[in-house]
Parts: sequence; structure tokens; C-alpha cells
Amino acid sequence: MSLKRVLPFTKSLLEEAVLQGDYVIDGTAGNGHDTLFLSQLTGPTGKVYAFDIQEQAIQATAERVAAHTHVELVHDSHSKITQYVTEPIAAAVFNLGYLPKGDHAIITKPDSTLEAISQCLDLLKTGGLVLIVIYSGHEGGSEERDAVMAFLQNLPQQAFDVLQYGFINQQHSPPFLVAVEKKK
Repeated sequence: MSLKRVLPFTKSLLEEAVLQGDYVIDGTAGNGHDTLFLSQLTGPTGKVYAFDIQEQAIQATAERVAAHTHVELVHDSHSKITQYVTEPIAAAVFNLGYLPKGDHAIITKPDSTLEAISQCLDLLKTGGLVLIVIYSGHEGGSEERDAVMAFLQNLPQQAFDVLQYGFINQQHSPPFLVAVEKKK
């Protein structure tokens, strides 16, 4: 056995949570990798909503998922999820920080991220997952990390299980995953 890195572990959790026909959210579309993966899991009978505030991210994602007509790209803040999504969701995934190969000054922010996570938890089906990969090694990253962790640590344990997964002996603020499961 070998320990999975954060992103492969995140994908393995999504594989367990998402079924054909499910509705899911990519809260930070970025370059479209998670959006594509989610679209493959849901199949054409499901739906993927992918959010990003950057036109560059929406374009990159559009190119990556061009053949997947069940993906809806939303060029808007993830803090407005419930303005676009009303169906119960099986999962949501977020990669916090900045767009890889993009402008590092444009980052996810604590207020909009907490609003997005809260909305996803409200939409989440029983047994569903909200997965948040936290990158905090950039300016503003530690403030967002701390706000997200404080919020998640205070979720009622009767309703949610919250898991933190990451490597603690790596330098330079390695990313880590926080997984929230809605209890049955």
C-alpha cells in the first residue's frame, strides 16, 4: 500500500460518492480537470455545474469539456451557487487558492468561499460529500484556510462528519483536503 497524494485521494472519494445521473458542483472550475472528471462520473444523465470568476478559467474548462453537454459553465462567483443550482447534489469540490498558470493576485476569498460551502451543504444529499482542497502557501491563503477550518470545525457532529487529510512533514504549506460528509 502507498499513501495517496491529496488530489488522487480526492478523486477516489468522488468516485465513491458520485453515481451516473447525479448532480454535482465544481466550485472552482480552474483549468477544468475536476469538471471533466465529474462529468465522466455523472454521465450524460447527470449534471455538472462549474463555477469560476475568471474568463480564462471558463474558456479552459469549456475546451476541456466540449464534448460533455451535461456541463453548465457559470462565469460567476461560487458564492452564488443557489442562484443557479436548486437540485440536491451528490458532491461538490473546491480547490482554493489561485488559478494555476493564471494571475496569482486573483485568489479565492474567505467570505465567498464560506458562503459557497454553506450553500453546498444545504444542497447536499444524505451521504454526499463536499471536498475542499486548501492551498494556503500564497498571500491571503492562510486567512482563508483559518476561516474555512473554523467554520468546518463548528459543523454539528450529529449532521456532518469532517475529515482532514494531508501530509504534515512537507515544506512550503502543502495542500490538504477537508472532506465533509452529510450523515444519514
